[in-house]
Amino acid sequence: MELKLTSNQGEAAGQVEVADAAFAEPFREALIHQVVTAHLAGGRAGTKAQKTRSEVSGGGSKPWRQKGTGNARAGTNRSPLWRAGGQAFAAKPRSYRQKVNRKMYRGAIRSILSELVREQRLVVVESLALEAPKTRLLRERLQQLGVEHGLVVVDALEPSLALAARNLPGVSAVEAGRIDPPSLVGSEQVVMTVPAIRRVEEWLS
Repeated sequence: MELKLTSNQGEAAGQVEVADAAFAEPFREALIHQVVTAHLAGGRAGTKAQKTRSEVSGGGSKPWRQKGTGNARAGTNRSPLWRAGGQAFAAKPRSYRQKVNRKMYRGAIRSILSELVREQRLVVVESLALEAPKTRLLRERLQQLGVEHGLVVVDALEPSLALAARNLPGVSAVEAGRIDPPSLVGSEQVVMTVPAIRRVEEWLS
């Protein structure tokens, strides 16, 4: 299939041929949801930790005798019912990682890219090199492309582009080999250079 190509000045520059296997796949909502959820879950630290009644300090002796005091029976002052006692069902460090095989992950990327094309949220440019690491230059370049917020995907992330993009709210730049489903789904528009498209096609083939 062919996509509209835009020059660096924001003008039409003809068409660019792309692989149907990467940009003309059907929309698989369930697959995308599973992969995005797994990706976000894998980013969770899972370091929450609480102490059980056996781990908190104290509790060596019975607070009072079993009968005759008028108080309820108590065997330890570190019961979850007591102040400063242990936590019932205490949280422990755990991994939230979900297994997603390579075929599913790449299939989700194909489906997302294809949906971006159908919704006209994918902008293809010849290149996106900046003369200097200036946020103003990148903002002007994106305005020429009609993009205010979005994801910029390039073949190789140059320092000038990385420095210019990090100060723009709602704009991020990433290499083609490091794109992920949440970033693609959550971006209003995705700007990709032709070399980045070729690298993505090679990866998804």
